[in-house]
Amino acid sequence: MHHLLLLSIIIAIATPLGAIPSQSGAQSAKQVYQTTKKFPLANPGNIPVHDPNIILHNEQYYLFKGGVNIPIFKSANVSGPWEKLGTVLAGDSIIPKTNRTRPWAPTTIEKDGTFYCYYTVSAKGSRDSAIGVATTTSLDGSPWTDHGVLINTGTGAGSGVWPYTITNAIDASVVFDRDSGQAYLNYGSFWHDIWQVPLEDDLLSVRDGEAPDAVQLTFIPRAKTKPEEGVWVSFRDGFYYAWFSHGNCCNFKNGFPGRGKEYSIRVGRSRSVRGPFEDKTGKSLLEGGGTVVYGSNHGAVYAPGGLGVLPGNNDSMDILYYHYLNTSGGFKHGEAQLGWNYLKYEDGWPVPVEGTNATANNAFGYGPPGWGYLAIMSGLWLCIWQ
Repeated sequence: MHHLLLLSIIIAIATPLGAIPSQSGAQSAKQVYQTTKKFPLANPGNIPVHDPNIILHNEQYYLFKGGVNIPIFKSANVSGPWEKLGTVLAGDSIIPKTNRTRPWAPTTIEKDGTFYCYYTVSAKGSRDSAIGVATTTSLDGSPWTDHGVLINTGTGAGSGVWPYTITNAIDASVVFDRDSGQAYLNYGSFWHDIWQVPLEDDLLSVRDGEAPDAVQLTFIPRAKTKPEEGVWVSFRDGFYYAWFSHGNCCNFKNGFPGRGKEYSIRVGRSRSVRGPFEDKTGKSLLEGGGTVVYGSNHGAVYAPGGLGVLPGNNDSMDILYYHYLNTSGGFKHGEAQLGWNYLKYEDGWPVPVEGTNATANNAFGYGPPGWGYLAIMSGLWLCIWQ
C-alpha cells in the first residue's frame, strides 16, 4: 500500500505547473489550440494587458499598456502584484485622430533622466494612424508632457513623405546603436510591414523629417496579407535581434484563424542595428524569414505576441514578455494576459525556458518540478521497492 501512496506522490510532484485545461465541444473538434510542448508554459504576469511594455527602474518594474490615457503600473516582480500609479496622459492625446482617448502599444525608454513614452493613435484595420510621444522626468506620478505627433500615415502633417506614404504608423519601439549612440524608431504593421527611421537627438522628432533615412526591416513578398507588426530590437553579445509578432492577434470571439495562423513571436538577427536581419536558417526577414521563438503551446497558451525584451546582466537572464490568451478563460481583446519567460541563448539564438528561476541551469533544465523530479523520485521509489 505504501508503494502505491509513494507512486501517487511521485505523479503529483511530476505534474508541471499550469495544467492544460480540458478542451471540449466544437473548439476541440476544430483543433484550435496548439498542444505542442516545444515551448514552455508562460509565467503569469497576473494582469490583463494587450501590447505590454515593461521597464526596470530603481529595482522596480513599471508596466505601460494601451487603454484610457495609457495606464501605468508598478511592481517589485514581473509576476506582480501590480499597483496602478496613474496614466501617462492627463486626457485625450493632442493628436486629432480616432482613439485619441485610448492610445495603444506604448513603449517607454529612459535617457539622461527623461522618460519618453511613444504611443499609437489609430483604429483596427486603418492606416490613418499616428505615433506620438510624451515625456516626464519622474515615474512617481508626476505629470507627463504630450508632444503630439512624431509620425503620421494616411492623413496629417508629413503623411505624404516616403515611406509614410506606404506604411502604417503604429507599434513604435526605440533602439540605440551601440557604437554611435544614434537612436532609431522602429514601427509598422501589415502595410509594407516593419520599418526604421533615425531620431533627432531630442528623441522628439525624426531626423531629416522631409527625407528620412528609412530602412525596411521585415517584408513578406508575394503575399496579399502581410501580418507582421509589433517590432522590438534588442542587443546581445554583438548581435541586434529584430523581434516581431506574426499572424492574427485578437478578436477571436467571432471565430478562430486556421491553426498556426494566430500570433507567434519571431526573430532575426544582424551585426548592424539597421540590418539586414536573417533568421536561424539564413533567410532574410525581407524575404518572409523569421525564426519562431514562441507560439501557442500545451493547449493552454494561445496567440502570444505584442512583445518586449528586458535585458539581463551577468547575474540574470534576459526576459521575453508578451500578452497571450489563456484558453481556460475568454478570447476577447480585453482578456489578454501578461506572460513572460527567461531567455537562454543557444549558438546565439534566443530560446525561452520554463520557470521563474533566473539562475537555475542543471541537468533537468529550468523551472518548477517536472520530469527531472520524476527521474529522481522514480529512482528513490525503485530503491524503496527493492
